[in-house]
Amino acid sequence: MAKISPVSSKYIVNASIDIEGVVDRPDVIGAIFGQTEGLLGADLELRELQRSGRIGRIEVNVDTRSGKTHGSIVIPSSLDKAETSIVAAALEVIQRIGPCNAKIKVKEIEDVRISKRNFVVERAKTLLKTLMDQQMPDSQELADEVAHSVRIMEVQEFGRERLPAGPAIDESDEIILVEGRADVLNLLKHGFKNAIAMNGTSCPQTIIDLSRKKEVIAFVDGDRGGNLIIKELINVGEIDFVTRAPDGKEVEELTKKELHKALRSKITIEQAKLELNGMDTSESIKKPIFANRRPQYSSRPQPQKRHIHSMSKPAAVRTQSRPPVRTVVSLNSEEKTKFKTMLENLIGTKGAYILDNKLHVLGKVPFTELATTLKSLNAGIYAVVFDGTADRNIVDIATRAGVKHIIAMSSAIGNARGINIVTVNNL
Repeated sequence: MAKISPVSSKYIVNASIDIEGVVDRPDVIGAIFGQTEGLLGADLELRELQRSGRIGRIEVNVDTRSGKTHGSIVIPSSLDKAETSIVAAALEVIQRIGPCNAKIKVKEIEDVRISKRNFVVERAKTLLKTLMDQQMPDSQELADEVAHSVRIMEVQEFGRERLPAGPAIDESDEIILVEGRADVLNLLKHGFKNAIAMNGTSCPQTIIDLSRKKEVIAFVDGDRGGNLIIKELINVGEIDFVTRAPDGKEVEELTKKELHKALRSKITIEQAKLELNGMDTSESIKKPIFANRRPQYSSRPQPQKRHIHSMSKPAAVRTQSRPPVRTVVSLNSEEKTKFKTMLENLIGTKGAYILDNKLHVLGKVPFTELATTLKSLNAGIYAVVFDGTADRNIVDIATRAGVKHIIAMSSAIGNARGINIVTVNNL
């Protein structure tokens, strides 16, 4: 007799049975087939349905206690909903099993596909959670991993000392000199391919040779070791600019934003020499030089500091001392584009924009109130853009306020000391 597999069934009929007497399992199965025979017609005859595989194996479980038998009946079905319901209802017409009265009650017809679907959903949730937690990194992690691998491959060995360097050392007119291989990797990670490492505190001959041919920016860690490296480079190399990581940090730890900020804050080697000569050893340890911001030097001499130096130096040296000169920072391409757009928007308005070092607009004021506003703010201003002429008065006020760039329609003076004046013709 052919039997249907429970796996292929669509519905399962669950029924309970109560018998007032003692009967065995074969008695129950015989009553089901015998008392439903001819009841439902030839198409729904249980024996034929089971022979054709449309009704599965009928499971009967019984338990006898105190002279009465109780149990359950389970019938798998691959019939449609209506036919399965008819077969289930036919079970309830059975009133006697053997010599005993019996009562069969259909409790439910279970849709196997719903159960399977629920199992699939719950299992899928578990698998997805495992996949996300343990196995599958997100797209950004994948991109970072690939980029990191590529950048490690991009690190080359340069010169006879086999110094770690980026791939653009040869063709670049400007190179960034750092302390070690990890610094080069961090710069590569953030797109700087013109870095080269010293591999120690002494300056290799390769670096000395490069410094004679290229513009060199010394980028050192924010500790005392960075100061020592700067002194070494000043003595043996032809370094053009100096910058450093924020206090207590190393170049290899810096984020992209911190790297850009430090490189924008570079100062000339002449300024570095002045600062190194103007600080004793103990003070340089307590307060590292070349702070991680754009240097804010006053355009006017500071009598107290000069007086202190004059007390500690011979007269011959004292006549040569002079106040620090503020470095003029040139515009990069992003700043030029930004300032040109802002200046074009101001044409005919007689207005002025005040910006910080992130090129965020701190405020917009009439040009007639610009001088007063600069005096009141006095710090934290990176650039001013205005529809007007840069005259001596506005330039002096902007210089005292620490402004790096003046962008104006025209200028009534030539080059100013310590500040960059740009007109519309320059942009």
